[in-house]
Amino acid sequence: MLTELKFDTPVRFIRGIGSARAAIFASIGIETAKDLLYYFPRRYENRGAVYAIAEAPDDEPCALVVTIDGMPSERRSKNGLLYTKVIATDGTGFVELVFFNQRWISKTLTKGRVFRVYGHLERGLAGFTMRSPVVEAVYEGRQLQNIIPVYPLVKGLTQKIISDAVKQVLPLCDQIPNTLPEEIIREYGLVGKGEAVRMMHFPTDMEKLDRARRTLAFEELTVFRLALSKMKSLSRQYKAPKMDYKGTGIARFFASLPFSLTSPQERTVKEVLGDLCKDTPMMRLVQGDVGSGKTVVAAAAIYFTVRNGYQAAMMAPTEILATQHYNTLKKLLDPFGIKVALLTGSVKQKEKEQIKQALAQGSIDVAVGTHALIQGDVEYKALGIAVTDEQHRFGVMQRATLVEKGEQNILRAHTLVMSATPIPRTLSLILYGDLDVSVIDVLPPGRQKIETYAVTGEYRERVYAFIRKQIEMGHQAYIICPLVEENEELNRKAVEEYAEELQKNVFSDIKIGFLHGRLSSKEKDKVMQEFSSGERKILVSTTVVEVGVDVPNATVMLIENADCFGLSQLHQLRGRIGRGKAKSYCILMSDSKSEKAKERLAIMTKTSDGFEIAEADLKQRGPGDFFGERQSGEITFKCADIADMKLIAETGEAVRKIKSIEPDSELYKAVEQFFEKTKDGKTLN
Repeated sequence: MLTELKFDTPVRFIRGIGSARAAIFASIGIETAKDLLYYFPRRYENRGAVYAIAEAPDDEPCALVVTIDGMPSERRSKNGLLYTKVIATDGTGFVELVFFNQRWISKTLTKGRVFRVYGHLERGLAGFTMRSPVVEAVYEGRQLQNIIPVYPLVKGLTQKIISDAVKQVLPLCDQIPNTLPEEIIREYGLVGKGEAVRMMHFPTDMEKLDRARRTLAFEELTVFRLALSKMKSLSRQYKAPKMDYKGTGIARFFASLPFSLTSPQERTVKEVLGDLCKDTPMMRLVQGDVGSGKTVVAAAAIYFTVRNGYQAAMMAPTEILATQHYNTLKKLLDPFGIKVALLTGSVKQKEKEQIKQALAQGSIDVAVGTHALIQGDVEYKALGIAVTDEQHRFGVMQRATLVEKGEQNILRAHTLVMSATPIPRTLSLILYGDLDVSVIDVLPPGRQKIETYAVTGEYRERVYAFIRKQIEMGHQAYIICPLVEENEELNRKAVEEYAEELQKNVFSDIKIGFLHGRLSSKEKDKVMQEFSSGERKILVSTTVVEVGVDVPNATVMLIENADCFGLSQLHQLRGRIGRGKAKSYCILMSDSKSEKAKERLAIMTKTSDGFEIAEADLKQRGPGDFFGERQSGEITFKCADIADMKLIAETGEAVRKIKSIEPDSELYKAVEQFFEKTKDGKTLN
């Protein structure tokens, strides 16, 4: 047993852990004493805020200080469960305390003794009840802990095990150096990092907890912004192909389009082409709502690049989306003799080798594909621009790898990334701080508004009848099931069983397909192809269709348990329909009694503006839920809340004040570490 704990001490040497528990700690990323220090609670119980029974809330846990007013009574339920009841009072009212299978409790809760109890207070016809509360005896000289940390748990660990272990490593906080410069700490009213870490585990009051969290959040955002600045400045050190309008015939390209560009499209095209005419690499994000016309902006950039004597590559997250882009670009570029090829995992090996050879020789102008575009053996003769679609599905390094394919003669390819996930502008500056941002915030003319309705399960039969009517009119339908936490097996089962039930009992004469995360890419593509071609009329799916191929014939979407989704995700899903000329309908079904949930769904019925919806989503749910489980990897902060615009503004100000960073400083080390993680795709997904 080690007598002195250090940051790098393995957790097995901490009293009460040992080798077996160390393996469990390792499964959640805790291998050393330092890891344990930075394993922060996910929430806190404020037992110090004591309520009177008569005034206590019934929608959240609360603390009461009560005196036992009678003798406990014990009974057994029919299934043998022992439950103990006792009446307590605080002078403003009475509460019945109920405990299950706790034999010892009767001897403890004796008449006249005073306790602090913590739990949910239920209001019923018979009065107040608190089931299975935390009970702490109150007596002179005893100091109760008011704010209790609640840690994330896994099987084999308890709150006590983690709390006891943390208490042992807490003295190490005295050795934690400050990452931020002293002048920044003073100016913004922060505390020392060691003190902040200590208070995150065992705060003495809520004010100190808030200050500790703010300090660590401030550090995270500052380091993050400095790392992004470094990324941006490094990219600016490279030279890129400097292009020119002369001889491109760009006006002829726009004249060939079967539609006129919207003013935001025109503005964005101007920004993109302006970037391409510079000798520093373009790093631009084109952000636009579903169906806003980002692809034509990409097509214009690709045309311009090819006419300047360079190649272009466009990467999509799925084969079916890559195929859709291939078909669109081919249609737009073929008339100008521009050669477009599709390179995906399912392309036959012989054809794949031919395409690779042609790219290396320069006889193919544009490559469209999936991750196959960034394989080691794919080479380009003169890659001038790299376009990635659905940016949030790719890692920083994935798009960087594609860009690096364009490094010939010390020239680096320009970067254009696109996202159909509307993000409030202030937030996008944080998420994509290494990119310039263009926003297309107007839909092209002709796009019909999708009629959106929020209904309860009482309308189910009518909804099914409506779906059938749409199919009889020659259209198709999506039915979306919510994710069951992160359990892909349960999600698979839920989708397949629901599809089977619909096929058997509701739409027995209609061909139904299903889609979920457990299917292979090949299986997903096959199902989507069958749905796209009209072979299957109904597609039952999880949110994997959120980013997918256009099916203009799909006119109705039913979203089950719509209250389980965030607004932005609902909007993204809704964007799968309304792609054709026929009127489209989105039906949000929910039996939730929550007023917040009802309010959220009401927003969806009132507006189709993705940016307005994103703002509302961020305000209502915060960033953790805003991105959803799978998208939360955009940023993995321990303490920072990216919806805290005040803090974002302050850290932006602080970054501008930090003129230089000494190579041996803690801040320099933190930025370098963050940068390396980002490069490896560990911090940004």
